[in-house]
Amino acid sequence: MTAAVRTLEFADGREAADLGAFLARLIHYDRAAAVRLQAGGGALAVFGRPPSFEVLAIRTARLAAAPEFDVTVSAGELLEALDESAGSVVVPAAVTGPPWAGVLPPRGGWRQVAGLPDEEAIRGALTAAVAEFRARDERLAPNERTRAERDRIGREIWSRTLGDTRLPLRAVHAAQSLGFLRPVRAMVPAGAGREERPTLLESGAWLRLRTPYGSIAVRSAGLGGLTVTPA
Repeated sequence: MTAAVRTLEFADGREAADLGAFLARLIHYDRAAAVRLQAGGGALAVFGRPPSFEVLAIRTARLAAAPEFDVTVSAGELLEALDESAGSVVVPAAVTGPPWAGVLPPRGGWRQVAGLPDEEAIRGALTAAVAEFRARDERLAPNERTRAERDRIGREIWSRTLGDTRLPLRAVHAAQSLGFLRPVRAMVPAGAGREERPTLLESGAWLRLRTPYGSIAVRSAGLGGLTVTPA
């Protein structure tokens, strides 16, 4: 029996454009990327995992209607099916999801935690980490400049925590790379329906860096060994 075609209408054309940009960035890191879609309450949540960062990336979009479904699809097929001019998307056929797709952060129980630096300090920490990685890479002898050694340096740097929080720097790096951190002048004006500044939330072992453009979630002990939940 042929599955019914599901078309989603976005509440605003900009939602479609922002989702397209997010999907394109995910595919940049993994051409075979899959995303898990959860629709409910008039919103669509899109979950992805860029392999370079070992975090979960979450992008939400407001919908014109209020369908409810939960499916994992190809990120590339979803991007191809996105019609930014019409503000709609035809949801592709489901695919067998990777292991992480069954392991999502909880929907509720989030509370804001203190210690997150201001935006200037966040960007400063990220800039310093990138500069350190480049400097240490340049100091490597030719016979030491291997993928394994570069990965070791990267793990050391990006596993450090941000400010007085337990948030690893790799979460900030992922947020920057996926377009979730933008210059202050580009932030959404007050009253525009989205939070103005990044916030750090906690629920159980999970930490979530939330910005007006998306969220990065990471479990304190890493993403391995998690229990499977339909979250």
